[in-house]
Order: sequence, then structure tokens, then C-alpha cells
Amino acid sequence: MEKELKDILPIMGVEHDCILSKQGDYTIAYRVRLPEIFTLSGEDYENMHQAWVKAIRVLPKDSVLHKQDWFRPGYYRPDRAGKDNFLKQSADRHFEGRKSLQHEAFVYLTKKTAGGRSSSSLLSTLIRPSLVPKENLREQGRREFLDACSRFRHLLEDTRLITLTRLTAADLQSQPRCSGLIERYCFLSEDDSQLLIKDVSLSDGIRIGNERMAVYTVGDAGQLPAHCGSRLTYDAYSTDQTRFPLSFAAGLGLLLDCSHIYNQYIFIGDAQASLRRLEKKRLRLQSLSAYSRENAVALEATNDFLNEAISQQRLPVKAHCNVMIWSSDDEVLKDNGNRVVSALAAMDAAAKPETDGAAQIWWAGIPGNGGDFPLNDTFDTFAEQAACFLNLESNYRSDPAAGGIRFCDRLSGSPVHADLYDAPRRSGITSNMGTLVCGTSGGGKSMTVNHILRSLYDQGAHCVTVDIGGSYKGLCGLLGGYYFTYEEVNPIRFNPFYLGKNEVLDTEKKESLKALLVSLWKGENETFNRAEYVALSNALQGYYEYLSQNKRLFPGFNTFYDYLETDYRKVLANHRVKESDFDMDNFLYVLRPYYSGGEFDFLLNARENLELLHQPFVVFELDQVKDHPILFPVCTLIITELFISKMRKLPGLRKVLTIDEAWKAIAKSGMAEFLRYAFKTIRKFNGIPIVVTQELDDLISSPVIKDAIINNADIKILMDMRKFQGKFDKLQDALGLSDKGKTILLSVNKDHREIFIDIGGQVMKVYRNELCPEEYYAFTTEGRERVKVLEYAEKYGSVQEGIRVLVAEQQQHEKGTGL
Repeated sequence: MEKELKDILPIMGVEHDCILSKQGDYTIAYRVRLPEIFTLSGEDYENMHQAWVKAIRVLPKDSVLHKQDWFRPGYYRPDRAGKDNFLKQSADRHFEGRKSLQHEAFVYLTKKTAGGRSSSSLLSTLIRPSLVPKENLREQGRREFLDACSRFRHLLEDTRLITLTRLTAADLQSQPRCSGLIERYCFLSEDDSQLLIKDVSLSDGIRIGNERMAVYTVGDAGQLPAHCGSRLTYDAYSTDQTRFPLSFAAGLGLLLDCSHIYNQYIFIGDAQASLRRLEKKRLRLQSLSAYSRENAVALEATNDFLNEAISQQRLPVKAHCNVMIWSSDDEVLKDNGNRVVSALAAMDAAAKPETDGAAQIWWAGIPGNGGDFPLNDTFDTFAEQAACFLNLESNYRSDPAAGGIRFCDRLSGSPVHADLYDAPRRSGITSNMGTLVCGTSGGGKSMTVNHILRSLYDQGAHCVTVDIGGSYKGLCGLLGGYYFTYEEVNPIRFNPFYLGKNEVLDTEKKESLKALLVSLWKGENETFNRAEYVALSNALQGYYEYLSQNKRLFPGFNTFYDYLETDYRKVLANHRVKESDFDMDNFLYVLRPYYSGGEFDFLLNARENLELLHQPFVVFELDQVKDHPILFPVCTLIITELFISKMRKLPGLRKVLTIDEAWKAIAKSGMAEFLRYAFKTIRKFNGIPIVVTQELDDLISSPVIKDAIINNADIKILMDMRKFQGKFDKLQDALGLSDKGKTILLSVNKDHREIFIDIGGQVMKVYRNELCPEEYYAFTTEGRERVKVLEYAEKYGSVQEGIRVLVAEQQQHEKGTGL
């Protein structure tokens, strides 16, 4: 006989944000925010477990704790906001529709009717709807229960790992154009926007719409594992030195890759009455123990239970957990059922597929109807053991795409955004944006940094990169940035004398030019007196006045040299400057190689790539000049002056200074102090210093670099370190990693392109750095691939078109070979 669900629904309504059942039970509902999976230590799990136990103990008798975890498939939808460019469009196409398991967790705290009859398989509101008793509706009783629920919430939130948010009537009941929590459960809606009423059939199993449901339960002591705890070891991420922890019930959560609902029930009754009942059972078993070995075993178990309850002040409770799965395909349902059985077997528990009792168990799972659960399907235990079966983890959470770097979670590969720089400051984790990237050769350092720089560039940052090895040439070409490198046919060239749009000769610019001229003129051991300082300062001032009067002249070292030989000689003569104070002839002679026709006339007379201050992406590739006694010091001075100018003259914009492997050579040229200054100071100018290194020993061998970089790099991005696990103590000490960080770091898998990110020693997480094919070719540092990208860029007119054709050819090849 068909009935309207609203007529037999055990929920009478929602009043004062409480669910009121037709039995007179009322329920407080919370949405639970759990910590992210694969980010916790064994100590974290133990703290959470103890918090749950304490929270359970504050609930009054005749209470029900029903925790319900919903797992449904979700599909990635890219954020269309922000800068839309070739790489972003390519990545959006690549990841759109990527499937993952979405998780929602709820806790329902129910106060059962005082003195009411307990539900069983023979007595349920599904079979016999009951009228509302009056005892439980008293205001004082409701307030007392609300106070207990408030204490329950605070005990869990004190761990700083769990957050509970009270659900309101609008969340629980359906609203116009929005389905409520109760309706979503009854019709298995994917989210609150799915407005679809389905038929529910309980005559032959459970069928909701065109989907059949199966229920697997753990409701008897015989099904329980011999041992349980707050956590277990996840072998896939463990090593010889570390044991990677997961919650005891993780296999029934996100690791169970199918649509399912995991229900966990804990029933708090009258503890003393429960002990008296068990004492009677013990006496009965004692009298029967001589007739059956099973009775003797049950007697021993009951006796141990009573002894532990009294000696250790345990709280006896009843518990139950079940997993509900559904599918419109019977074969899929059977396959998913085998997954559930395997997951329970991994916990050393036995699953029971429910048949006749499935309908009542599903019925009791309706939010607010936990008091109607059949108690004959529960087992006696203590709060400590019952809490082990609670699911304690959730998905990776994503920061807003506008300020985050796109990575992927390591479980499903679904994109998530990580805000490495703004969110930690807002939350008070750290205000230091210094970043250290470290990993072995081929571990993906440069690919990761390319991806980070491209993301920051899209967000409006100015990026200055110092590189050895050409790791950023593809990205620079794609973004239309300035790329400085030395080639025999096209040597590196700058023009520090050029003032860009709206630039003036301020004190900072004048000082940087004087420093450059002195470094070219004087040797490291030669002195520089006050008169020479004044003479150079006056020369620069006079030169720019001379340029303002002669608009046709192009600023550069050539015209500066001409000015010194002609006009400035007259100025020195008029001021009667002695040769001993400023030796003009010596100055011009030493600097003659940088003038037209000299050996280095290309270096300071560039006529292209001049707008350095306003160019948001600049790369200095120093591989060919890193050992050159003339060119390398000039490059370091240009880089220093450029970045300081960006810091001070571009307020509000983010500035990023990246030193990729080149830091070692730069430190030899007196730039170590600048790095110290950068790591300690540029955060005040919204700056981010990033250092990339292959060998950490190189960093810690220089006290200046070690103190400046490692001690001031609160953001550490590390690659696969398993090759160092035999001598990891030294590495751990140098990086300042905790034991938790060590365990998570050593779980990184290079084959999955995983990276470890530590923010301020508080947030430690592993991401996948998966790239779309277009991003891969733009960032690649592999020799043959990089050459091919450059060849295609030259052939098709731009890096973008070259990559587009290259990817199309690759996809065509894969399609043809059936890959």
C-alpha cells in the first residue's frame, strides 16, 4: 500500500532550530568541519580521540550521538574569474570534470523521551507511528540539553582541529528552490540545489527512485575487531623510519571510493542501570558456564567488561555503525559492496549485509530520528572504544582561486587552490613570506617554481628571476617578459642609465649608478675617497641635465662617456678639481672598454628591454657569465638595483625575487647581504623572496645564507626526500622540521609529482603538482623537450603557437597509438 512520505515521516517539525520527532525526541544538528586527510600526526589523532570521549561523557543519559558522513561524487568546475590567458584556458579544459569524492559531515545530538520505550526491530515508528509524549517538551529540560550540547561543542573545538556549526531551520527544512537536509537524505540528493522528489520503496529492499540501496552494519560484538585505537598505520605512505597515521575508520571514509553514507551511533543510557543489567547477565552466565564453553567465554568477557568499567571509571554505552551504498546498476552495487566488506576486513571487523532490518536502519538514519534506532542491532562497549569508529578526516580544502596556487589533492587528483602568502598572514600563522624550495635533481623544483611564478604573475605580481640553466625561458617567452642571457652572437646587455616613463633621477637611482661606476673603476682592494664620490655624483647630475637639453641624445654609457670627456672636463676645470682628488683620465681609461668600440661596449648601451621597472616578468640567466670577473658583478648590481626599485617605486604590487641555483655564485659577488636584507625586509613591501636549491648542504655551508634564508623562510616547498631517509636527522635539523613534518615529507611520491609544503611549521600538507600538457611544455627543463619547444616557437612565430601545435601533435600521436 502506497503512503505519502510526509504522513509517515517520523519528524514532526523544526522548532527553535531543533528537530522534533513524533516520539517527542528533539535533536540539535551541527555541520562538522574535520581536519584534512593526510595532514595529521599520531598525536593529533590521539588528541581528537580524547576530545570525542570527553564530549560524549558530558551528554546526559537517554542521549544519542549520531554522526553521519556523506560521500558523493563531485566534478571540478574551474573558476572563470581572474586573468584569462592561454595557460589558464588550457588548464581549465584539462581539469574540467575531474571526479572526486565530496564529503559532508553532520552530528545530530538527540535527547530521547524520558521513560519512553526503546525501539527495536519489532517496535519502530516505521511500523507503528506514535503520538508525541509531553514530558520532553518542557522548557527547562530543553535548556539543560542545549547547555550539554554547548559543552560538547566546546570540548571538540578546543582541539583546534574540529569546528561545529549549528544548523538552523533553514538548513534542515526545505526552502523555496533549496532542499533541506532531511529531504536530501530521504531522496539521496547530491546537493541542496537538486529539487527532485523520488519514490521510496521498502517492500523488496530499499529502492529510492531508480537506485537500489544496500546497508552493511557492524552491530554485534562478534563482528568487532580484537583491537581498536585512535589511529592505524597507512602502509602506502609509511617508510622504514616513519609510520604514517590515519584514523581507525578512514577506510570507511574518503578511502572508500564510491557514493556512500557512513553512520556512527553512540547511545548514552543510564550507566548504573547498564552495569546492573550486565551484572545480572554475568550471574546468569556463571550458572550456565559449566554447560557450555561459549557461556564460559561470554562470562569471562562480561566479567572483564564490568571490572574495567568500575576500576577505570569507564562510561558504558551502546554503539553501532553502518555503511549505506546505492546505485542504479546491480553490478556496480555488488562491486561497491565488496569494497565495503574489504574496508571493514582491513579494520579486522566483519560486515553484515542487512536484509530484513535494512529499512528500519535507513529509517533511523533520517536526521533527528536517531532515537528510533533498533537497539537490538547495537553492541555494548565503552565510550573510548566507540569513539574509535568515528570518521575523523575530510577532503583537502581549497582557498579562493583569486589568491591561490592551483595544485591537486593527493587522493583523487582534483584541483585545489593553496594560498601560500595572504591566507597565512590573515590567520596569524606567519607573516614571513620567505620561501625555500629544495629537492633532488629531477624532482620537479623548477616546474613547481615556474607554476608558482605564473600564478603570481596572473595575480598581478612583478617577478624578477635569477637563474642558471634556462629553466624559465619558455615561460618568459610565453608571458612576453624580458629575458637576459649571454650568447656569443647576442651578448647580455643592459642600460642602467635609461630612465623609464615617469622616472626621475632620485637619490636611490643615483646611488645605484655610482655603485656600478665604482665597481667598474676600482678593484676590490682599492679605496674610494670622498672627493671621488662627490665628483661622480656631480657628473651624474650634470649628465641628466645635459640630456634634458639635448632631447635627441639616447641615454646610455656611450653618451655618458662623451659627456665626461667634453662638458664635464670643463666643469672640473672651472671648479679647480685636482687630479689627486679625482683622476678623470684614469677613470676614462679604465672605463674605456665599455664605450663604443671597446671589448664590452654592448654591456651598458642596450636599446631594447629598457622598461625594467614596469616590466612584470624579468629573467636573468647567468650560466655563461657566472665566472666572468667583469660581466657577473655588473649583472648582480643591475639585479639588486632593479628589485630595490620595484620594491620602493611600485607600492601595492606584489614583488617576487627568485634565486634558482644561482644564489651560490651570487653570494661570492657580495650579494649575500642583499639576500639577508631581502629575506628580512621585503615582506614589508609586499615582497616574496624565493630560493631554489638542489643540495641543502650548499645552503647550510654558508653561515650568511643559512641564517638569511633557512631561518627566515617560513614557507618550505620540498620534493621527494626518500633517498635521504638514512641520514634524515641532519636534514630535519637544518630545516627545523617536526617529527610530524618528517613523517608527512617522507610520504612524498615523486612518481605522482607530489610536493610537500610547510607553512610556518603549523600547516604541513602534500599536494600533487599536476600540469596540463600546455603548462608542462611551457615549464619543462628537460633538454630535448626544451629545444623542441624553442624550435616550434621559432617555426610558428611565438612560444604560445609553438606549444599549441606541439600539444596537438602529441594528442594526435596518442590517439593514433591508442594510448
